[in-house]
Amino acid sequence: MTSQTDRLHSQLSRFEDVFPGHRTEIVEGNIVASPLRPVHNETIMRLWMLLESQLDAEWGLVSDVAMVFSETNEFCPDLAVMPAVEKNRNLSAYPADPIELAVEVVSPSSVRNDYVVKDREYAARGIANYLIFDPIKGEVGVRWHPGPEGYRGRDAFPYGDDVTVETSLGKVVLDTSKLPVDPGE
Repeated sequence: MTSQTDRLHSQLSRFEDVFPGHRTEIVEGNIVASPLRPVHNETIMRLWMLLESQLDAEWGLVSDVAMVFSETNEFCPDLAVMPAVEKNRNLSAYPADPIELAVEVVSPSSVRNDYVVKDREYAARGIANYLIFDPIKGEVGVRWHPGPEGYRGRDAFPYGDDVTVETSLGKVVLDTSKLPVDPGE
């Protein structure tokens, strides 16, 4: 990693300590702190189990670990699938290049970042598949065919049934019937 990457990560680490109970990222050059919510965490845990049971041993999952995309974007995907050899390095920050599949769970404070900023940045980096789980809408957005301005392939499916996604990792089947829906405030 570059010294610029180290500088950004050290800034991010300092803010994580200042905002306990929040997930922090650097998005478009700004420190963004999102409060943690039970529906968000439950969704991540259920998806982790679903994905882990379908991945070959050469793939690993990480959650909320910094992934450096650029000087202005250091994201912490809710889940990211990368080669197990990379995951096993056990770093506090990774370059974005090893990510093969990114998963974000939308919260009220992350709507624009998940649907617009990360869609564009994940696709521009060439991440083959991006899944957006939205407990507010009760649906999952499936993105594929990355390009410089975002994903050219897009589908949305309501929670309730199995969603089958053809990924670069192979076919993944996600049972959305047990995913929680945000009751609103």
